[in-house]
Amino acid sequence: MVQWVYKFGDGEVQGTAAMRDLLGGKGANLAEMANLGLSVPPGFTITTELCAAYYQHDRTVPDALVTQVAAGMRHIESAVDAKFGDAARPLLVSVRSGARASMPGMMDTVLNLGLNDKTVEGLARQSGDPRFAYDSYRRFIQMYCDVVLGVEHQAFEDLLEYHKEDQGYLLDTDMAAADWQSLIEAYKQMVRARLGQPFPQAVEAQLWGAVKAVFDSWMNNRAITYRKLHDIPESWGTAVNVQAMVFGNMGEGCATGVAFTRNPSTGVNEVYGEFLFNAQGEDVVAGIRTPHALTEAARAANGSTLPSMEAAMPKLFGELTDIFARLEGHYRDMQDIEFTVQQGKLWMLQTRGGKRTAKAALKIAVDMVAEGLIDEPEALRRVDANALEQLLHPALDPAAPREVIARGLPASPGAAAGKVVFHADEAEDLAAKGEAVILVRTETSPEDIHGMHAARGILTSRGGMTSHAAVVARGMGRPCITGASELRIDEGKACFTVGGVTIKQGERLTIDGSRGEIIRGDVPTIEPELSDEFGTLMAWADKIRRLRVRANAETPADASTARNFGAEGIGLCRTEHMFFEPDRIVAVREMILADDTIGRRAALAKLLPMQRNDFVELFRIMAGLPVTIRLLDPPLHEFLPHADAEIAEVAQASGASFEKLRSRVAQLHENNPMLGHRGCRLGISYPEIYEMQARAIFEAAAAVGAERDETVVAEIMVPLAATRRELDILKALIDRVADEVAGESGAELRYLVGTMIELPRAALRARDIAGVAEFFSFGTNDLTQTTFGISRDDAASFLDTYERQGILPHNPFASLDIDGVGELIELACERGRAGRADLKLGICGEHGGDPASIRFFEACGLDYISCSPYRVPIARLAAAQARLDSGGGDLD
Repeated sequence: MVQWVYKFGDGEVQGTAAMRDLLGGKGANLAEMANLGLSVPPGFTITTELCAAYYQHDRTVPDALVTQVAAGMRHIESAVDAKFGDAARPLLVSVRSGARASMPGMMDTVLNLGLNDKTVEGLARQSGDPRFAYDSYRRFIQMYCDVVLGVEHQAFEDLLEYHKEDQGYLLDTDMAAADWQSLIEAYKQMVRARLGQPFPQAVEAQLWGAVKAVFDSWMNNRAITYRKLHDIPESWGTAVNVQAMVFGNMGEGCATGVAFTRNPSTGVNEVYGEFLFNAQGEDVVAGIRTPHALTEAARAANGSTLPSMEAAMPKLFGELTDIFARLEGHYRDMQDIEFTVQQGKLWMLQTRGGKRTAKAALKIAVDMVAEGLIDEPEALRRVDANALEQLLHPALDPAAPREVIARGLPASPGAAAGKVVFHADEAEDLAAKGEAVILVRTETSPEDIHGMHAARGILTSRGGMTSHAAVVARGMGRPCITGASELRIDEGKACFTVGGVTIKQGERLTIDGSRGEIIRGDVPTIEPELSDEFGTLMAWADKIRRLRVRANAETPADASTARNFGAEGIGLCRTEHMFFEPDRIVAVREMILADDTIGRRAALAKLLPMQRNDFVELFRIMAGLPVTIRLLDPPLHEFLPHADAEIAEVAQASGASFEKLRSRVAQLHENNPMLGHRGCRLGISYPEIYEMQARAIFEAAAAVGAERDETVVAEIMVPLAATRRELDILKALIDRVADEVAGESGAELRYLVGTMIELPRAALRARDIAGVAEFFSFGTNDLTQTTFGISRDDAASFLDTYERQGILPHNPFASLDIDGVGELIELACERGRAGRADLKLGICGEHGGDPASIRFFEACGLDYISCSPYRVPIARLAAAQARLDSGGGDLD
């Protein structure tokens, strides 16, 4: 019989941390903490395999599970000397999710399960605290109805607020047992009115309702969105953890909290976390109450008057910090921990690898190497390459004036500016239109995940440093400020007020998540300062990686940025971008409008010195590193106006006839320009264009070579070749121009001529093409378009649908389609090197900066990858990780 249930606690532990795939992260770590002898409430885990079976069998569970869960419940009953559903000594349990990858807040949890009208009385007698018992019951009704029965959480919150207003109460803690009893009756009446049936009193029905609801939550919208954002496969499923309740809300000597063993924002080795007296765990993460700091140092830094755990519970705080050290040493990673104190006893409810910012990830990884916890290859594996992007973009200029209107807690570092919005859907809609937005909420919930991802930054008036908003924002790399309690947010009127200032929806706001400052308007930015840890980690990556990393750059600014980030050359210089400059576009249009070759050459002669100077600057900046220059690629109509008003304006400025210009625009019009008269087809039709560009390249190489007293090696790339004959013709043209320049300048010119592999035919005929081409650079943007027959510019209208229905695992323009496009690349590499053994292979599409694609390029044996300048560090780290994953590159 298949084992669906694994027990833990009270001396019987059937799992370990190594069983993460089967038990999920939470279940595996609960078992591991129990194995370590820590105080873990007893319980059991229903495996992730059962989740898969649940969906395969139309959301039903096998009979064998019912038997195994009953045995699991008896295990808990024996461990805590209580009985499920018993009116005298009732057992209460929590039911929580737990996927193998951490998904904080995305799936459902039910606490205090097992309470009903009879067991609540037993709990009151047993605890000697009726207020606690009835508070727990109302929490259970509220949570169970929200998660299992579909009655929204806010409906219960409204009834609670009405009751407090009627009684003149300010806080939940003002409520007495009789108040909770009255509110429970109001809750049950509302449930009956909404659902047409009473709140369930049978504890077995409660349990199975919660178990199935947790499995159902694997496919809720927020979980689906989170999996998509973090590349978590749907097939993994979630486990379900059923565990005896321990109570942080049982009065004096009780508390609950969340802690990180190191600062998840900065990486500093210090205790970081929050707790609440007389509360349950969801009170901390939901941000409904303002939490207390764990340490005195954090309390002072936040300017809080609330007592810290270190001061109020020194003995328990000491126990907790000892456990932090033990768990971090055991897992060799920063831990995110949940704990509860019940009547003076410390219980551990969860440990997992903590979500952290890129800055923190770098520092923690480098520090742990210095501390001897991990080695350098492991440090490289620990840092998410994509997350480095957080560090590479401009930050707020500290010297710039700023109108700070309020402050909150610096929950996730970085700065962002945008239009204020108050709802997640609005954030998503505006972001889809290219607008930068700041999502402002009283507090966020898991339902806001799509809006949080769309927003540039997140601001809440409630919550602490470990609230939902803070944890999710740090994981996404979004700047976030929480607990800005001065803000009075009116979501109905779409505005907030603070200090006499009202900010309405659509107004500009800047937030500094590193300092907790909320700033009216926009603040200028400066280039980032990278930490010593960044340099250390990049040096380790460079020692391990095999793939060289170049940048896509055509301006001096981009080239300089790329060099500063460690680029080892330029893998793609798009020469057409240089033609759009205001001082050049007139000459380009003159060339296009010319009636014959003589007219075109005259216009191109005006462009020659401009292009030459462009290449001189690039060769100087790259200082001997390879520079791959792609000859003109886009169709000529892209350089011309299209509307009559624009045509008239250009005609007047250039002195051309309006009719002639409009006629030429019509003549160059193409129904499908992506597959039209572009790339090397232009060079075949108008060889004088490529002649000018080749001359500019060679004259620049000769000039810079003379300056540096060394030969500059240029790599000239012919775009969109489909046949060997195209390359034969154009290489002969390039060689002829090289001979001319060499003769005129007396310089020794060294260069390579290659092509972009952008068409399936080119990949299939790679052996033949390699007879002429000295290098291939895979243009994966166009190769993806031509392989799928999909226009990248038009695909957004249906790609999401394809992903949701499982037709495509991801957007193939963001991460390479390994099965299709990848097979063409593998084939082209194999056939190309069969035709030329020393063929240089690279990639210059957007996929060159995507870590998942880079793993594939490492496996293919490419020589280099090329990406945008700001993704160069990402590519360097990802290349090292790919090398380690392939079994190579270990430093030891």
